[in-house]
Amino acid sequence: MSRPSLDRRGPSGWSSVTLSFDSPSDRDGVVIRDHVERRTYTLSTSGGVDPDPIDPDSLGFPVDAAVSVTTDTVVLPTFVGAFVRDADGAMRLEVSNDTSARLPDGEYGIELCAPMKLYLGVEGPVEVLATPERIRFEFAPGTEVRIGARSHHERPPGTVTTTDDPEDVLAAVSTLGAALKTTSPERSFPTLRGHPPLVERGDDLRVPDDLDVPDTGVRIELPPERRYAYVAAPLALYLGADLVAANAPRIVTDEGFEHSLDGRRGFEGEVERVLKQTFLLDCVTRTEGYYPVDLHERQGVEPLVDLDFADLYDRSLAERLQAHLSVPYEVVEEFVPTWKLTAHVEPTPEHVAALPFLADDLAVVRTPRTREVTAQSSSLPVGEFARDGDFTRSTADSSGKLPVVEPEPTDSIEQAWLGDSAPIDASKATPTAFRNRLDHDEPDGDIDIVVVCNDTAMGEERDLAAEVYGSREELPFDVTVRRDLTARELRGVLADDAAFLHYIGHIDEEGFECADGHLDATTLESVGVEAFVLNACQSYEQGMALVEAGSVGGVVTLDDVINSGAVRVGKTMIRLLNRGFPLRAALSIAKGRSLVGDSYIVVGDGNVEISQTESKVALLFEIDTSGEELNVVIRTYLSKHAGMGTHLMPHILSSTKSYLGSGKLGPFMMTREQLQQAFFVDNFPAKIDGQFVWSSSVDVFSI
Repeated sequence: MSRPSLDRRGPSGWSSVTLSFDSPSDRDGVVIRDHVERRTYTLSTSGGVDPDPIDPDSLGFPVDAAVSVTTDTVVLPTFVGAFVRDADGAMRLEVSNDTSARLPDGEYGIELCAPMKLYLGVEGPVEVLATPERIRFEFAPGTEVRIGARSHHERPPGTVTTTDDPEDVLAAVSTLGAALKTTSPERSFPTLRGHPPLVERGDDLRVPDDLDVPDTGVRIELPPERRYAYVAAPLALYLGADLVAANAPRIVTDEGFEHSLDGRRGFEGEVERVLKQTFLLDCVTRTEGYYPVDLHERQGVEPLVDLDFADLYDRSLAERLQAHLSVPYEVVEEFVPTWKLTAHVEPTPEHVAALPFLADDLAVVRTPRTREVTAQSSSLPVGEFARDGDFTRSTADSSGKLPVVEPEPTDSIEQAWLGDSAPIDASKATPTAFRNRLDHDEPDGDIDIVVVCNDTAMGEERDLAAEVYGSREELPFDVTVRRDLTARELRGVLADDAAFLHYIGHIDEEGFECADGHLDATTLESVGVEAFVLNACQSYEQGMALVEAGSVGGVVTLDDVINSGAVRVGKTMIRLLNRGFPLRAALSIAKGRSLVGDSYIVVGDGNVEISQTESKVALLFEIDTSGEELNVVIRTYLSKHAGMGTHLMPHILSSTKSYLGSGKLGPFMMTREQLQQAFFVDNFPAKIDGQFVWSSSVDVFSI
């Protein structure tokens, strides 16, 4: 098979970021660091090597930086997705967790889906030995191995300014397709959808002359109202479509194809259907190209549809769209991956600035349909389950005063709310938080974590935080524990450019309770802390103030929380964040560990993560032991680095089959021996017969 062209385009292409290659101090090899995304990965070699910088273009792959070393062995510390191609780009080997293969003398490119994208270039024979724990590549003695790396970091290619006029908003949203690095089916990979241009409000419509917006031959006609433009924004990006004013919503192509967006599902439901269906079928079609993997979803879909995927792969985007939409949605619906995010967006002028970030997440966008409740009615009153000797993390009784809204439920894994009031069962997102993410995209070196405990009675959570955060020796953590801070000292902590703050203590209407009074975060002009957990009562307002002053996102409470419940939530959050779970995903699991869990929400950008995962995405295992064999379901949680379209090969399965990430995989039947082996590989969260555990603490043969 010849190597297909991915048509990488324009200024939204591969960005230049700070990457480094060094010799580790504790072993022979090369440690690669992405200082912007705080990612680290170490390749072991046979003997000491001295990485020598080379021209990145010499590798033949899109990389930001490259080095050359001489070695006859490269060993990966974990099992990751790996593909070996020949000089023509044809796939020679997809590595599974039990691969044992030898390739003859030749020129090879090896792609590694590590925390940053890695490529190895070698000439000569290659032997590949893989297990669920690691991958070993062996070469001829004295082989020159070229190592290239590309960061997953993306910067917006420019800024579009729009007035509040709906037709100008349609024109601004039409530029989001500049994020696409290809119009082929491979744009269903998150790494081939770059960051869209920013959108800001102004007095005139201004589009940068150098913004490279693709001409896909697709336009979306919409009534000139903001609510239509907002809902259609992620679809406009994915189709590279122009948005134009018209009386009725529909999709039209230069090929003469028309598709109404005002059917029985309604406008919002039909936009969601088109996005999900075209995305799924692109993921299936892309297996005909650069990544001919054994995809589970293709096996399920192909017998149900009359589509020639090999032919579709070479068609234009508009032609593929027409073919994809010829299939009734109900035929393929069960194979659509659970969507990562639904965003409920009030179509107000200020929320136009959030659209590029929601489109970057490929979110489903809806306009709000809610009921208004109170924080107290959203969970059990504290007094009903406080035990003798327990206490709330509040110094005053103001339970239930905060008005909140309850967004309409969806089938997405996560929900975000952009509107007035605080939401329950959703994160409170703001355009400011999304923009703050870009301000923190600067090289920061080590992952600085600060644990602040301003009440000695809460030492249990403090001690666990001090023990767990930074316990992964292979990552550059710097953890500091502070106790009983004054208002001035806490102000200094918040001003520092730390990656993460875990606050344990009291918060009330006056702010953070300190050793000498209070610190009100609304008085802060700027905050350097990127993300936070404020494990205290009624911390919503203070958390929102931190976001408005510069933080990207954090976890807060809507109401009073009893200490025992707060400890349970806090301890679970600590372990999940340390294992690489993003804020929203970590909280969705941790809140189920306590009766007070419903009092917690994320404010700001829920994509924030403070550590990298061992696997491509964060995983939670659900295990039913009632049968002779174990019934195992894998819950996958995507991040901003591994978004919709990521495929993975779960290391616990002795199979070469890949699955689209996001949501539930399985069920799979496993023996206890197989599960014990999986538990040996890594320490991950699991639910065994509904009980939450960590795999390192479980003897599989005793359950």
